[in-house]
Amino acid sequence: MNPVITAQSLTMHFRRCDALRGVDLSIEPGTVFALLGENGAGKTTLIRILTGYQKPTSGSCRVCDLDPTRDPRGVRRQIGYVSDSPALYDWMTVAQIGGFTASFYDDAFRKHFNDSVAKYDIRPDQKIRSLSRGQRAKVALSLAVAHDPTLLIMDEPTSGLDPKVRRSFLESMIDRAATGRTVFLASHQISEVERVADTVGIMHQGRICLVAPLSELRESFSEVVIDVEDPLRTMPPLPSPAVVLSEETEGRQREWIVRNLTPEMIQAIREMPGVIDVRHRVATLEEVFIACTSGSLSAEKTEVAT
Repeated sequence: MNPVITAQSLTMHFRRCDALRGVDLSIEPGTVFALLGENGAGKTTLIRILTGYQKPTSGSCRVCDLDPTRDPRGVRRQIGYVSDSPALYDWMTVAQIGGFTASFYDDAFRKHFNDSVAKYDIRPDQKIRSLSRGQRAKVALSLAVAHDPTLLIMDEPTSGLDPKVRRSFLESMIDRAATGRTVFLASHQISEVERVADTVGIMHQGRICLVAPLSELRESFSEVVIDVEDPLRTMPPLPSPAVVLSEETEGRQREWIVRNLTPEMIQAIREMPGVIDVRHRVATLEEVFIACTSGSLSAEKTEVAT
């Protein structure tokens, strides 16, 4: 099967700002893909391009085998979208907004929407303006999935929600992936990404600097702490395929986040002149994220980890 999303060398230039700087991406069907990034990293700009609301400065992309720059309506028929602040008509009731949206889809939409809001214990006669933030988010999710989209795109969907509502959102993502659908989640909440994602991408300053299955991230990244006699002494580089994502020095202690570290390399570090002790453990996703986005390495070095 073809990837649900592909992007090649996408750039987006605004006045005084390069929001995207050559984004390459491929997302397989039936997965939960999580895009981690700080605020301003370019996540929302990428989503606007993928959904056909923004034309890129250069590069190309395909969503559900369609080009969003040429057929944006076709793309939007195939996808569902939930933002952090869903735009809903406050003067409508829940039933009215479901009926209004159903006019754009087939006959099954209304039933699926009604079943979904009933599952969330939301009354059809409630006005949108009277709903809590969590209830509004549930209505927005119900609208987004009632036509059973091939791809569900969620941009910081749990921002500001209470833990119970956040949990129901996360469970819905896992359920959709289990049926062969695809979920694209943009977030900066590392804890929720670890709970639901199959594959994680890390975005920094308009670039995708790392993409890997979550299981691989947990196995192939290590934190290495080295005690040295002389903090000014330069350490020799690690051999390939190891990649040092970040390096911090505090007194006589150096901390590395390393990808593809082997036991032989640990032993080689222990035997380096001036090394007193070496400790290592599996790095957390938060530590990998900080290493990729801290700016302690150049972009060129970070991209080697992709």
